[in-house]
Amino acid sequence: MAQEKLVFKIKADFLKSLAHPARLEIIEYLKTRESSVGEMVKRLGIEQSALSKHLALLKQSGILRSRQEKVMVFYTIRDKDIFNVLRPISEILRKKLTESGRILAHLGRL
Repeated sequence: MAQEKLVFKIKADFLKSLAHPARLEIIEYLKTRESSVGEMVKRLGIEQSALSKHLALLKQSGILRSRQEKVMVFYTIRDKDIFNVLRPISEILRKKLTESGRILAHLGRL
């Protein structure tokens, strides 16, 4: 039983690492490329200090990996299976929004 609780905690901690819009944006940006911190600051418009914190958390959770080349640090997705986690979430949200739109359309006709 204690082992089950530990597994649930590990899963919850992993999902918490995804629970920020900037982190989801970073993951999506890195989907098809490796990128330096400087490039991400420019492309994503996230301040370097905030970006560094998000990158560290994503790396610690095992979602990203990094490599250093002289003074530059480059990040990439460690395991592309993360998109097999995110894709169903997007689908659930799309269905939810579609249903909400139907309800709003129905209410508009009342």
